[in-house]
Order: sequence, then structure tokens, then C-alpha cells
Amino acid sequence: MGLTKQYLCYVASAVFGVIGSQKANITYVTLRGGEKGRYVAVAACEHVFIWDVRKGEKVLILQGQKHEVTFLCPSPDGVHIAVGYEDGAVRIFSLLNGESNVSFNGHKSAVSVIHYDALGARLVTGSKDTDVIVWDIINECGLYRLRGHKDVITQALFLRDKNLLVTCSKDSFVKWWDLDTQHCFKTMVGHRSEVWGMVLLSQESRLLTGSADSELRAWDINYLEEVRKDTGEPKVKKGKTLLDDDDEEDNKEEVDESLEERILTCEKAGSILREARDRVVSLTTDRHARVIACHGNDSVLELFTVLSEEEVQKKMTKKLKKAKKKATNQGSSLATLFRIRGLFTCTHFSLTPHPCPLSSLRWVDCLSCAGGELKVVLLLQNNTVETYSLKTSQKTPVADKTARLTLGGHRTDARTLAFSSDNLAVLSASGDTVKVWNRSTLQVIRTMACEYALCSLFVPGDRQIILGTKSGKLQIFELGSGSLLETVDAHDGAVWSICLAPDQRGIISGSADKTVKFWEFELVKDKETSQKRLTVKHKRTLQLEEDVLCVKFSPDHRLLAVSLLDCTVKIFYTDTLKFFLSLYGHKLPVLCLDISHDSTIIATGSADRNVKIWGLDFGDCHRSMFAHDDSIMFLQFVPKTHLFFTAGKDKKIKQWDADKFEHIQTLEGHHREVWCLAISPNGDHLVSSSHDKSLRLWERTREPIILEEEREMEREAEFEESLAKGDAPVVPGETQGEAAPAGKKTVETVKAAERIMEALELYKGETRKMEEHKYACESAADYHLPTLPCAFKYTQIFVFFVIISELEVSLLVLPFPYVPELLKLFNSYIQQGLEVELVCRCLFFLLKIHFGQISSNQMLLSVIDELRTNTLTKVREIRDVMGFNSAALQFLQREIESKEDVMFFADATGRLEEKKKKRRKRERAVLTIA
Repeated sequence: MGLTKQYLCYVASAVFGVIGSQKANITYVTLRGGEKGRYVAVAACEHVFIWDVRKGEKVLILQGQKHEVTFLCPSPDGVHIAVGYEDGAVRIFSLLNGESNVSFNGHKSAVSVIHYDALGARLVTGSKDTDVIVWDIINECGLYRLRGHKDVITQALFLRDKNLLVTCSKDSFVKWWDLDTQHCFKTMVGHRSEVWGMVLLSQESRLLTGSADSELRAWDINYLEEVRKDTGEPKVKKGKTLLDDDDEEDNKEEVDESLEERILTCEKAGSILREARDRVVSLTTDRHARVIACHGNDSVLELFTVLSEEEVQKKMTKKLKKAKKKATNQGSSLATLFRIRGLFTCTHFSLTPHPCPLSSLRWVDCLSCAGGELKVVLLLQNNTVETYSLKTSQKTPVADKTARLTLGGHRTDARTLAFSSDNLAVLSASGDTVKVWNRSTLQVIRTMACEYALCSLFVPGDRQIILGTKSGKLQIFELGSGSLLETVDAHDGAVWSICLAPDQRGIISGSADKTVKFWEFELVKDKETSQKRLTVKHKRTLQLEEDVLCVKFSPDHRLLAVSLLDCTVKIFYTDTLKFFLSLYGHKLPVLCLDISHDSTIIATGSADRNVKIWGLDFGDCHRSMFAHDDSIMFLQFVPKTHLFFTAGKDKKIKQWDADKFEHIQTLEGHHREVWCLAISPNGDHLVSSSHDKSLRLWERTREPIILEEEREMEREAEFEESLAKGDAPVVPGETQGEAAPAGKKTVETVKAAERIMEALELYKGETRKMEEHKYACESAADYHLPTLPCAFKYTQIFVFFVIISELEVSLLVLPFPYVPELLKLFNSYIQQGLEVELVCRCLFFLLKIHFGQISSNQMLLSVIDELRTNTLTKVREIRDVMGFNSAALQFLQREIESKEDVMFFADATGRLEEKKKKRRKRERAVLTIA
């Protein structure tokens, strides 16, 4: 048996080059009591970066797993941040240490919105799957799923003082939910198109919505109570009754024989016209809802300050005076008009972040600080973060730019990459800049302005770089000074490929003008500095019949491979430029190719998604392999091997063996098309660039790859994907109404159910051994083997800890034959006082979903009766203990306050404010007397 060929595994090492991903919002955060408005959180593909905008540095990275981040929401206390992902998962990270201890999994597709309630105890999430889920953060579980919307959820807000929720969606509806009963009690249909955002204003008495037009619609919210049939007497709330004149039309519809509950009314009060004519992209407020920030798809941000009632009255009085002077006979009608408009009077001004047409706004967040200062942070479409500061108290506020994060990434996609000969530097070039990075620290060494770059390389010696541009030019840069040495008009079309000659004395370039040109390096004297500098001198030209897409020298400098737009690859002799071979077989143009180090094989990647391996002796095709699900954009051999990597538009990078024609490994991580990659000269590192603006570094490890295990892992990943897309488990007896369970069936829940079954089987086995042990002891009157009771006790605890790791969904997947044994175990747990509250949750859930089978099973009658007695007893005991402890703590508080004259908690704060008010009154009285 021959030796098996060993492959080494490449793993992800780092993500860099991305400042902020466009898919998720940007938000201000606070780190360890730091300065307000100094730190911002942005998504960076699957991670979250915390930036210090003052220093322009990354201070914290919240590590993701696989899927892209889609929404961020900091907690009210500023200690945690909730992160939503593309696969529907939600994870809560601590901003103190960057760790995640809480995760929720309930949505089937990307999370589109997240919000905390006022206390930070509950979380509401909306998704592209049209569901809204409310989560309990303290118990780390889902409360319920709310169904009713027909399109993507765009916003969801808790009401501060009431157990209500308001949501909006792209289905053009705004829905109000009563969380006590989990049903939608009101649907607003006043929008003609998608509702893209909404905010609550004026102490939650007004709702402002943004749609697909230039209007911001305002709605008045009046909170009502219930009408009692026995007396017909309305309950009063906030000075309004159901019999107010304003609500006469509503009262006509309220005739009902039974008790009717009216929670609120929401009527349109007016609208604000925006300067922009397109749809609302982002609509947000500061924490106190005093400033509204709104923008569309352009580069203009509109800010509105919400006026108080006193300010509204002053403005109304001024407007009425002006109107009466113009038309005294229309005073009454004008007064009515201005009374309605005055409710929405806002100070409005716009902010343009950058004149460049590429820098349209994507997300915004604002923060009110002391002294009337407003801080605004913008995430732009071109991978840039900008911060502004302005004074809202000024008559004409002027925005001052305070920071701009641009150094750590390109404005457009990086289309070419290259490694230096010492493996330490990485070159990346985009549509406007070329950057050189330190591979070990991932810091930018040089940033230089350039034209749209399509290909690049390091000149031998690593002191200069050469770029091929879309305009047909070759640009030569000096890395030491970071300056452009020369721009050579090389071609009449785009330079798609350049390649260094094996003797390192020159380069070749292939262009869309159907030519391949040969260039030699030369040192010439600079006229300005009188020093020698590098240049390239044109030597030969190879004219072809089609556009040239890629060129490559064979390492032995004997052959030249040229891929053409006619789907063929032509092989020429380097010295005479005579035609040698034509490689044909691809159905679409060959976009990339490479030749092995021993000049024996050539691999070609095409837009037809196939990789073909050819022999360079006779031009025969050794193997054709279906490599990617989309066009293959780049292909390169690992130095001194017959292994090669391919990158495709299907977001994947794959490694292949050109000798055995086997797929070795798939590197997944990019979330958009992969444009290019580069392999270090020693083969230990790989860097790739993608349309998601990120550059990714991959590192070769010493861990060997076993191909069978790789295929098995791929099959498991496919199974997990199909499982996540499958139907949710159905709870017996429940109809598919507005409310549903929050959890979903995942691989973790299935595995948890299997662990519960294994633990129960182990418990049964130990129970059987215990009984046999007792019987043997009774018959032989000799009590041996004292370890069995310990093992029995251990299995009981083991089952419990397996159960608490996954709750409702795991129990829902659990087959019924295991339920009776589990109920008996629950009875023993309650008797022992082991986590009674948690056990009761599991118990009630099992009784709910298996009620029919349990109630019809006579064998379980005694178990259920025991459970009822023990549960009631234990819960009463716990309640009494908690009541006693609460009373004792209150008594101790009163004793300490009476002895030391110290106020605790909220009482102390309230009394301090009262003392301050009294002091101010005394000071005013003294001043008036003086």
C-alpha cells in the first residue's frame, strides 16, 4: 500500500480592510464609563468593531461565528450590546470583556431590527421572515412570537409605561400589540407604500413614520381605558374620557353589550415634508427624543428638533399675529389651521457629509450631550465613518466634522492583491487608492492615490510596485516615499494582467486592446531630484485577434500563456513569439490561469465555472472539474507544489490537487463575490479580497487534512442547513394564530433532545442496577457496593443539567415515551428543592404539549397527583421565604436609616431633589428681600 499524500489545513487568521459593513446600522456605545460619544459600534462582516473615533483606533472586537451582522442595539445601561445575524440568531455581548453568554435563535432569516425595553429586561426582534419575537433576557428564553405582518419588519418599539408594542413593516402597515394577551388590537392602514421607519415622540404621545415618499407622517396617540357596562361610566386617563367632543365619532362605534376594552386611539395629525424626494432609509432619534435624524439614499442628512408645548405655543402666537394682519376676516379658520400645524413645528436643517457622489449615507445615529451639543455619527456607503458636532440651541446650527475613519480600508472594492518577496507586506489596490499592509500587525504602511487598478506586483527588491489600470496605463510607485514615480501610457484599453518575468528583468502586460507588451526595467536619472529612479522600457509587442484577459510566463521562461476573449488559451514561445499550442474547451472566456513551478501543467479557470488542467507538453486536457457555483475569478498555484487555489463569485475559496484531481478544502468566510487572492512566496499565508470590502488573511497550520472527514463535515453542514430551513415543530392543540412559541428547531435543539434521551436511558440503567443491588443485599443480608447509590444520585443530577441547557424546543422535539420517566424525575427534583422555578417551567410546558396523552394515561395519574401536591407545597414555601426575606430587608433598611440618617436607593435621589428645590426657593426669597 502506497503512502497517502498529506495536505495541511488553512484556517482564517484575520479580517481587515473593512471599517463598517453596510448591512448593519451604526450606534454609539459607552466603554467602562468613558467619554460620551467617543466610541461607536459598527458591523464588520461577521464581527463587530468598536472604534475610538477620537484616536481612529479599534479598541474592541466582538467575535462572530459565520454569518453576517445585520443589526446592532446597545442596552439601556450601556453594558451590553445585542447583535442580530443573517441566519436569524441574536447574541448579547458584554462591552466590558467582549464575551457573549446569551444567544437566542428563533428567526428563520436575517434579523432586521432589535430594541430593548426601558429596563433592559426584554428584547424585541423583527426579521425578514415577517415575525416579531419578544425575548426574556433575564431567563434567557423566548416569550412569544407575534405573527401578522406580510413583509420585512422595519421597526419595533416598546412603550415605556405600558405593556404595548408597536411594529411597522414593508407591507405598509403599522400594528399595535397588547403584550398581556399577545394579540394585535390595532392596525394602521394610512400608508400607501412601505413603512421604512418610525419613532415615538413627546413622551410617547406622538408617532412619526417614514415611508417611500417625501412625507414624515405624524400620528397623535390617546391612551384610553375600558368602559363598564354596569354603570356606563367612562374611566379617565390623562384628562381625556371616551365622551370627549373630539371622540364623538369613535363613541358611535363603541356600542357593545359586553365589556369592551379600548387601549388607545391613533389618528393622523399632520405631516412634515422632507427635502429629499426618495424613500426614508433611516429614521432615528436621540435618547430623549428631542432630535430626529432622517435621510434617504442621497448624501444629505436632515435633522429636526422637536419643540416643547411652550415653544409650540409661542410659535403659534407669532404665526397667528402675522396671519391676522394679512387677513383679519379669516382669523377663526386660520387659528384652527395653525393649531394643527403647531403640533409639528420643528427646527429643521440639513447636513451634507461629503461632496463625493460615492459617499451616500447608509446609517446614522445621534447623541445629545451636555450644553446642548448634538453628536452625529454617519456610516457611508464607501466604507467610511464620519462624526459631526453641532449646537442645537443656535438659531442656524453649523455642523463641524470632528473625525473621519478612512485609513483602515479602501473606498471601493480591492481588485488586485500581491505579496512581497519576504512574505511580510501585502499590497491591495482599488479604484482610487493603493495600500501596503504589514501582514503581522495588519496596519497600513503606505496609502497612495492611484487610478482604477486591475492588476499589480512588487518589483524585485520590494522597494517599488507597479499597477495596471483600467485606463491602459502602468503606474510605478516608490514605497519609501509613498510617491508616484511615473505613469506610462502602455495600452489603449484596460490592462487586465501583468506578470513578472522569471529572470526578474522585466514584465509583460496584457490588455483589452488585443496586445501583449514586453517591458524591461531600467534606471533613469530624475530631472527634478537628479537621482536615479526605476522605469520600464517597451521592447516587443505580440498582436492578437481578441482581447487579452490574462498572461503568464512559464517558470522556465520558455513559454507564454495568453487567455483570450474567444474562450481559448494560446501558448507561445517566449523567445520567438511563435505559436505553440491552443487550449480550447471552455464554453466562456478564461478569466484566470497559472502554470506550475516545474512548467509541466497549466490550470485555467473560466466564467463557465469549470477548472481545466492541461499538460504543457502536448496541450492535452488532463481533467475538467466543476469548481464553483459562479464565475471563477482567480487561480494560483501554491509555490513549489501542484496544489492550487481558486476564488469565485460564489463567495468561496477552494483548494485543489492538480495531480489527483481532488478537491481538498473550502475556505468560507466572505459574504460577497471574491475578486482576487494572493499566496505568499513560502505558501504559508493567503490573502483574499471581496465585494464585502473586507480583506481576509488565511494561515497554513500544521494540522493535516483527512479528505473523508472534510467530505463528512460538508455533508453535516448541508444537513444542518436543511434542518434550519425545515418546518417548525407543531404544538398539539395550538392553532396558528397571531401568537406562537418563540423558539425554532435547530441542530442544537435536536442534539439537546438526544442528550436528554441518553441521560434518561442512563438513569433507567442506574435505577435498574439500584433495584438489583437492593434485592441482592436483602437476600444475602450483606450490603456491599456502596458506590451504586452515589452513581444513582449522579445520574439524577446529570439528567437535570442536560435538561436546563435547552428548554422548550428541546422538550418539544423529545418523543413522548421518554416523558413519563421525566415527570417522575421532576417530582423527585421538586421534593429535593432543586431549581423549583425552572423545573416548574419544564413541567408546565410538557403538560401543555402532551396534555391529551398524559390525561388519558392511567399509569401517570398518581405521578401527576404527587406533582400537584409537591409543586404547590414547594412554591408556597419559596414564596413565604421570599416574602419573609423581603420584609426583613425592609425592616433592616428602616433601622439603618433611623440610626445613621442615610437614605437608600431611589428614595435618597428623590429627597435630594426636594432639598435642592427648597434651597433654590430660599435663595430666591433672600434675593427678593435684598
